[in-house]
Amino acid sequence: MNASRSQWALGFLFALGAALPGRPAGETYRNPILFSDYSDPDVIRSGSDFYLVASTFSFSPGLPVLESPDLVHWTIAAHVLPTLPFGAKYDLTGGNRYGRGVWAPALREHAGRFYIFFPTPDEGIFMCSADRPTGPWSVPVTVIAGPGYEDPCPFWDDDGQAYLIHSRTGAGPLILHHLSPDATHVLDDGRLIVSDRKALPTLEGPKIYKQRGFYYIWAPFGGVERGSQIVLRSRSIWGPYEHRVVLSQGNTAVNGPHQGGYVEAPDGRGWFLHFQSRGAHGRIDWLEPVRWEDDWPVMGVPVMTAPMPVTLNPPCEAHPQTSDEFAESVLGQQWEWNHNPVEGAWSLTEKSGCLRLHALPAGNLLLARNTLTQQLQAQNETFTVRLELVGQQAGDLTGLAMFEQNASGLAVRADRAGRHLEYFHGADVIAGPAGFKDSLQLRVAVTGDIAQFSYSRDGGLTFEPLGPATALHFSWWKGSRPAVFNYATGGAPGGFVDLDWARIQ
Repeated sequence: MNASRSQWALGFLFALGAALPGRPAGETYRNPILFSDYSDPDVIRSGSDFYLVASTFSFSPGLPVLESPDLVHWTIAAHVLPTLPFGAKYDLTGGNRYGRGVWAPALREHAGRFYIFFPTPDEGIFMCSADRPTGPWSVPVTVIAGPGYEDPCPFWDDDGQAYLIHSRTGAGPLILHHLSPDATHVLDDGRLIVSDRKALPTLEGPKIYKQRGFYYIWAPFGGVERGSQIVLRSRSIWGPYEHRVVLSQGNTAVNGPHQGGYVEAPDGRGWFLHFQSRGAHGRIDWLEPVRWEDDWPVMGVPVMTAPMPVTLNPPCEAHPQTSDEFAESVLGQQWEWNHNPVEGAWSLTEKSGCLRLHALPAGNLLLARNTLTQQLQAQNETFTVRLELVGQQAGDLTGLAMFEQNASGLAVRADRAGRHLEYFHGADVIAGPAGFKDSLQLRVAVTGDIAQFSYSRDGGLTFEPLGPATALHFSWWKGSRPAVFNYATGGAPGGFVDLDWARIQ
């Protein structure tokens, strides 16, 4: 088994040479397919198109739906949750929900309708449904109320019976319920069907399928960074289940192949889309071809007998939306707020071609509600914004950050003497130049897990660094991400700042 695990893991690193669905014959791809933090992914096919969902935790809108014709080229088509309606802390009132909120979702199509199940570790398991994957989606329905649940996945059997499988916070065991046919509530207290803390510690993320006369549960175990992927199978949905390790790190330098979803192309070929932990970049997505032997899935390229070279930074084929000129009347799908935004505190219409952020009172950046973020989309990325400062008032703090628990960035601080720029990293501050007038450009260049901040006074002709090269970190179960912020430090609402554009290379 160990030898097979190492051989399969080589396919995990280099899934090249496998023909792509919906692409010309002979066209290949290179992993990772999404060098971006689409963690806990699940994927389905509807017709000839593929759809992917991922966890978003406290970020709002929540639960993105990505669309692809070929499992490699993805665009963000929608968000399921316009806001997170689960309590005041999602509004940054009376606390926060960093690292909580929307955990691993499951996406399914049944009887002409689409369903997404997702947990929040503090409030329960919820379901939204829609006529199309791109929405509009229904408001969340509480399927199981209360804390302590994670990673739900629904299943409709051939006889019309519906089921729901899930784990518990802390990962494991796996519990199966009868589910109402309309997927709105469970019909029983659930039965434990898989529990083996010695052989399968930290068992989570179950996805259930039926094929070849077997019920299959695909699930990771052993933890995000060091774990492996297993498949369990049984002739009965209630078990008992036997299992095999189908993907593990083996002798490569690529850590923890972790949870994801299995999907078949129109020609019947199988694919497994899953995440891998990548430090400050969060959990990025890989794609493995799947073949079947003796009714067990085998992942990766055909078995190799010699070691393959290890490349830890292969180029990504494509990425979803990034840059924004703010010319539309709605916010682009690439943007997510740090928590639920405040209605009326931001606008795309108060100044044409700009996003206006009003300064709400906050004690620090992590408590500031008008903080707009998007995910990194590459190992190396440059994120530049142009800010118009004419509406800034004394006591306001606005700027560009790499948003994480120990956030860093550049901030323009306004006081009665004027404006000055400062670099910050957590509570540490380095004073920069003063005398800024009505606009400037701010930039962060990310190289691996390191950020360098700079600014331009001359319309982008030259950029001057401010602050040291800064380490980025994984926090709140998410990668570090570029963000634009504006808040008032004086205890009362302040002025406003206009974000003219955000451009990403």
